[in-house]
Amino acid sequence: MNAKKWLTILAIVVVVVVFWSSGAQEYLTLDALKAHQQSLDAWIVDHAWLAVGGYMVIYIAVTALSLPGATIMTLAGGAFFGNVYGLAAVSVASTIGASIAFLVARFLARDTLREKYASTVARMDRGIEKDGAFYLATLRLVPAFPFFLINIAMGLTAMRLRTYALVSWAAMLPGTFVYVNAGTQLAQIESTGDIVSADLLLSFALLGLFPLIAKFVVGFIRRRRVYAGWQKPTSFDYNLLVIGGGSAGLVSAYIAAAVKAKVALIEQHKMGGDCLNTGCVPSKALIRSAKAADTLRHANRYGLEAVPVKGSFKAIMDRVQNVIAKVEPHDSPERYQKLGVDCISGHASFVSPWELEVTHSDGHTERLTARSIVVATGGKPAMPPIPGLAEMEPLNSDNLWSLETQPERLLVLGGGPIGSELAHAFARLGSQVIQVEMADRLLMKEDSDVSALIKSQFEQDGIDVRLGHAAKEFAIEDGEKVVYCEHQGERVRIAFDQVLVAVGRAANTRELGLDKIGVETLPNGTVPVEEDMSMRYPNVFACGDVAGPYQFTHAAAHQAWYAAVNGLFGQFKRFQVDYRVMPWVTFTSPEVARVGLSETEAKEQGVAYEVTRYGLDDLDRAIAESADHGFIKVLTQPGKDKILGAVVVGTHAGEILAEFTLAMKHGLGLNKILGTIHPYPTWNESAKFAAGEWKRAHAPQGVLNLLEKLHGWRRGKDTKESRSVYAPD
Repeated sequence: MNAKKWLTILAIVVVVVVFWSSGAQEYLTLDALKAHQQSLDAWIVDHAWLAVGGYMVIYIAVTALSLPGATIMTLAGGAFFGNVYGLAAVSVASTIGASIAFLVARFLARDTLREKYASTVARMDRGIEKDGAFYLATLRLVPAFPFFLINIAMGLTAMRLRTYALVSWAAMLPGTFVYVNAGTQLAQIESTGDIVSADLLLSFALLGLFPLIAKFVVGFIRRRRVYAGWQKPTSFDYNLLVIGGGSAGLVSAYIAAAVKAKVALIEQHKMGGDCLNTGCVPSKALIRSAKAADTLRHANRYGLEAVPVKGSFKAIMDRVQNVIAKVEPHDSPERYQKLGVDCISGHASFVSPWELEVTHSDGHTERLTARSIVVATGGKPAMPPIPGLAEMEPLNSDNLWSLETQPERLLVLGGGPIGSELAHAFARLGSQVIQVEMADRLLMKEDSDVSALIKSQFEQDGIDVRLGHAAKEFAIEDGEKVVYCEHQGERVRIAFDQVLVAVGRAANTRELGLDKIGVETLPNGTVPVEEDMSMRYPNVFACGDVAGPYQFTHAAAHQAWYAAVNGLFGQFKRFQVDYRVMPWVTFTSPEVARVGLSETEAKEQGVAYEVTRYGLDDLDRAIAESADHGFIKVLTQPGKDKILGAVVVGTHAGEILAEFTLAMKHGLGLNKILGTIHPYPTWNESAKFAAGEWKRAHAPQGVLNLLEKLHGWRRGKDTKESRSVYAPD
């Protein structure tokens, strides 16, 4: 940072410190305005132009430095100068002040931001060039957005100053008028009887209605703008068209059919999507086989004779396919057709916001129209651009299930949930697993104590965990597959037979023709969505992996409800998706289940919290099953039992977590869990015992001391006397 920037920062700091230390903020209050109204009115009459000029200078300074008091200054403009002159003074001063703040933010941070995040800034600038003026007007029209944040944020973009100033001035004008007009009425209050005057009530009504009116106007303008150039059909083939037959698409179609809407579901591959065919169902079937193998191998834990595990890997994979086949009817075209859904096998791409071109499996094409369209095309494994990786014919969570021969040496690239689940399963089935993760721990979204426990268990089960290893190059040397990793500045060679890549997922949006309707995808293929799950157009929605931010089957189903309901009834009422209580489970052994904040997230967000911990080695059911390892950790508000987050690490963690999820969803605290009867001996007793740990830590010691004295008095004993200790002769 150069000297000019440091001097600018120093000047701002000095002015702000002087402002607060001098008590100037006390003059920018409604009480101060009323207290000095008469004397200021008299002075303004004799010094009108000086008063207007001085007022504007102060207003510019307050706005430019983001100091508190802009609202009071606006009311003062109406109180002292009336509607016409007050509106002129405030609108000009606020625009100048906002522009100065805009320029200062640009001068101080724009270059640094562009250097560190070049690609992000470039994408942001393209969006600003295309829609910046409209979005700025939207933000200015709705008073819920703090204007000082808008000034700073826009200064970091490539928007031209002239555009910023003109749009800000025009968009702030309606709100400025409302506040200035209110100021003219407040200036007339001399007694309580004036409070109920018609003019004053009208001013307050305008203040209350303005956000609603602004929201309606913004929505109307936005709809007109995004649909400009498109010809809306006069009639439609369907109420709802759904692209993708995975979890999100199936739920969307089901909801539409349930409310008797005409709906079609278009799927180009297999119904059920990733979850049924390559994700949740097959992976959990494989994990169960691996758990059975581990149980046999360690039968001595249960007083039995441990036996060597022998079996056909092909038989295991055949069982996986049988499980898929057994679940498949739940997601079949036949079932959904009976529910009233038109199931179409083919590929769809956008023609307009209401029209899709569908290429059927038999090759013929047709165009279908609908009032609303839902994109739910799911995701696919991401492949990192590492030299030589493609030549290794890598496995991933999609093609893994066609394996018939078990890899003797399996390299797992990635330490997230998918990589960890599959690494542990294959290790328990007898493969020699090397897990490579470039970060310093596994499961980076969890707390470090969770990661440490999982790593310890992996190593006990024979997994060679390589943390801090970044894969740089794959090669075949003397007929052997190898990967070269960088670790602490050194080049590390690892040999393997097959590699499984699990470093994240990308959305399936490339062939949807989204560019034809002006929708740009993010680097991972996902599309930006609003809180009602719409993307750019109020009638086009996305849910599931294509929308993010979560890539869970249950999150996709959750989003699908909002997409379907808003698509069918959004003209009457729109619902905003609620992510406040989103649980997830990583199916390693032990399982890792979490809902709400982790300790790491709480610290990063500055959220105050307390931690209650309960070890599952204390749980009778866990001891009986020789599974007495793991813990429950609950974050609560300091001094209160309100749950901010919970993590369970152990056997049946996913089931135990449900109680905490329910409590968070419905605002129940740990005291409610403690007061609930839990059958004995069950795994869910652990939730009650965790609540009991919190209760003991927050027991009212003063009350307990008084009760101790009361009980001693009732026994006729002096509570001050020392307790006798029995000792045999």
